[in-house]
Amino acid sequence: MRQLTRVRFGLTIPFAIAIGVAPVQTGAELEESNCQLEVAGISKRYARCATVVVPLDPDVPDGETFDLFVARIPSQVANPLPDPLLVITGGPGQSTVDFYMQYRGVFAPIRRDRDLILVDQRGTGRSAAGFECDLPAEFDFQIADENLLENLTADCLAALEHDPGLFTTSVAVGDLDAVRRELGVEQWNIYGVSYGTRVAQHYLRRFPGRVRTVILDGVVPSTLTLGPEMAIYAQAALDRIFQRCAGNNACAARFGDLASVFDDLMSRIQESPVSVATRDTATGEMEETLVTDEYLMGVTRLFSYSDTTAALLPLIIHEAANGRFEMLLAQAEMITSDLERSISFPMHNSVICAEDYPFEAAGTSTAYADAYLGTSITDALSTICGLWPRGNVDPDFKDPLASAHPILLLSGENDPATPSRYGEDAIAGGFSNALHLIGPGKGHGMAPVGCVPDLMQAFVEAAAIEGIDAGCLDRAMPMPIFLSAAGPGP
Repeated sequence: MRQLTRVRFGLTIPFAIAIGVAPVQTGAELEESNCQLEVAGISKRYARCATVVVPLDPDVPDGETFDLFVARIPSQVANPLPDPLLVITGGPGQSTVDFYMQYRGVFAPIRRDRDLILVDQRGTGRSAAGFECDLPAEFDFQIADENLLENLTADCLAALEHDPGLFTTSVAVGDLDAVRRELGVEQWNIYGVSYGTRVAQHYLRRFPGRVRTVILDGVVPSTLTLGPEMAIYAQAALDRIFQRCAGNNACAARFGDLASVFDDLMSRIQESPVSVATRDTATGEMEETLVTDEYLMGVTRLFSYSDTTAALLPLIIHEAANGRFEMLLAQAEMITSDLERSISFPMHNSVICAEDYPFEAAGTSTAYADAYLGTSITDALSTICGLWPRGNVDPDFKDPLASAHPILLLSGENDPATPSRYGEDAIAGGFSNALHLIGPGKGHGMAPVGCVPDLMQAFVEAAAIEGIDAGCLDRAMPMPIFLSAAGPGP
């Protein structure tokens, strides 16, 4: 009988990826060559690729080196503007190249007259040589038995060739500026999403003269400690999904009191996991799968990230509550497989254990009693960070960030990981030239929503928040809730 292994933490944006093209070595000056970026299930993208060689330890500039994969997506004009857009993704631990491949249409308006620069942060994607470890199949960073998680963490550490303390945000922003210098860019614009907003802000703190504009999508304020509040905001997002269903006659009639249904289902499978016969997609053979509360928690949390997947949650919960677990199992296996491929476990740990876990306030777990995730996030962090070496962070890393740069902040009203309040907190920290846009009913990561790509392009083009007409966001309605597998119809 099989059971998914999960460890819950992080700010993930789920999407399927696969490692692709090999980088091209460079000398004293950056040498780019034509390449193809490849991701499973997505058409290839031609780019200009190179490797930027940086010191593994910035404090030992003549010591061991580390290779960073860099891809430049050329503008659609022959003479692009000199200030490209640097894209930084989240996780921590995702590949920026793979994020771009999944969401490249989002950046098409900006790419009309500017190059796009993609850098896989050290320890991620194509910049992970010597900093990788094997994980069990379908490992999705959700929940695992404490002993198993401790063993996996220890085994991962033993497999690493590099010091985990050298894979923090403080080191990564120095890498990014090395890439800028190699590219010969005087200033660039920056887009960061989720954890990438932390990187973008710390780069702005360290190298303010090299930044023209900043877009922060799913904002992590510089002062925030990730982890302690995530269960609370995940519960709040789920409650709003249930409230939305209750306010719709057809949804309420179809699914009833979803909050009560969910709580009852969670209690039942916590007390008595259910064995379900499933067919292995690889072998075609039937096998038994033990459905635990971990399946329900994992699917609920990750499906809450987007209004598109959140539209399926009431149906998934309803089916499982009525003894039909096939939909829950299918979605759980899909997202766990995607997540295992998309997140670097060691890089994620290096960031969180250095930048968040040491700052976690004692006693915060008492606020989780009513959250469906409970204390699973902080429990997992305690297990992992109890073993993981703690890297150095800059002394001012957690200080409020003051800046007069043009900054566009994007938040989803129903974001379970980085609620819109975080955007307001970042502005209050000292952004004097900022505009905060909130998508009604939307989740984590606003860039793909409706008119947002055009709003981002207008902001970058003008390098100003004045004149940005965000009225179009009101027309970006959330996905209607599915009443059946056929869709939201009657």
